[in-house]
Amino acid sequence: MRLVLFGPPGAGKGTQAKRLAEGHSLVHLSTGDLFRAAIKAQTPLGQDADRYIRDGRLVPDEVTNGLVAEKLDEIGHTDFVLDGYPRTIPQAEWLMNHLAEQDAPLSAVISLVVPEEDIVRRLSRRRTDKETGAIYHLDFNPPPEDVPADRLLHRSDDHPEAIQTRLGEYHRETQPLETFFRERSRFVEIDGTGALDEVQGRIGEALAEVRGLGGV
Repeated sequence: MRLVLFGPPGAGKGTQAKRLAEGHSLVHLSTGDLFRAAIKAQTPLGQDADRYIRDGRLVPDEVTNGLVAEKLDEIGHTDFVLDGYPRTIPQAEWLMNHLAEQDAPLSAVISLVVPEEDIVRRLSRRRTDKETGAIYHLDFNPPPEDVPADRLLHRSDDHPEAIQTRLGEYHRETQPLETFFRERSRFVEIDGTGALDEVQGRIGEALAEVRGLGGV
């Protein structure tokens, strides 16, 4: 199966993408991970991305698409779940065209639906380990007992005011993708509230239905 996990910041895309990858033998493709790996390896695209990020500018679609293309070529367009991509209509158009050229269309777009107040509560409870970069949640994924409290950073963009700004940006820039995907792919909405296992179970039921309808 070739999947896109879709939804606002704080919907749980990263967590559920990892669970999907482990439970269904999929390759988890996170654009954040792709950026970090390419920048660390100083690949040509990584250098381009690093230059934009250091200048405080958005990384152009062609650079992001290039990183995704390299990874898809590396894994042979096998079964995967995309997390954090696409974010724009041009990125989505490129992805659909690229997969069509490989005769490997998307199986489904899984949209995690979470009320805004839940998102604010979730994100404001996140903490980042300053030494390892690991991200924890004080309720759902607390840090190990041996991690001292003074090592846990409450990032500025995880404060309620910043979260509201990010949600506004999402609604303006990313949510139009919902219309795009509804018209061009199998679009499945999932209730993203509740325990992680409950959400995972709902996604599993949806994927079983997708397979039954001919999704691959």
